[in-house]
Amino acid sequence: MVQIAVPSDHDPLVHLWTQLAQPLAGPAASFSDAVYRRSTLPLREFEAARITIAVINDCTVCLAWRTARDVPDREASQAGPPPDQAFYDDVLGDRTTLTEREWLAAEFARRFATDHLNFDDELWDRLHAAYSDDEIVELGLCVGSWIAFGRLNKILGVDAACALPGV
Repeated sequence: MVQIAVPSDHDPLVHLWTQLAQPLAGPAASFSDAVYRRSTLPLREFEAARITIAVINDCTVCLAWRTARDVPDREASQAGPPPDQAFYDDVLGDRTTLTEREWLAAEFARRFATDHLNFDDELWDRLHAAYSDDEIVELGLCVGSWIAFGRLNKILGVDAACALPGV
């Protein structure tokens, strides 16, 4: 159920992000856009973290979404094959086909969202062995945006009331 007033001829999600709280929603939408357009994380790692947060947030839009992008300055061999449904099943299941970095991205996202006060030395050692500090910060910014905006969409009830093009 949508928890905000939305004109009957408007998409609730679009209405939220373009018509309400504009002094904050505009910059927030720009930040979200930057996460998708400017992240240099390999797509499979990005998606491993993103789908983990989608499940935690139970955001219908986020669960149905599949990010597809080219990362500038990254060779195809570094990115791995594009995510398919088996990849998403593996992220949420037994990880048999995931690389260490893909699994760490998902674990980082899960712990960031559910146990952020208990990042232990063992996790930090694994993160620092696999990721640069820039990449860790970038992963944290992406995950933080998905937690905040996915939860906002969910609690306001706009996550199931819209239609995403291409999904």
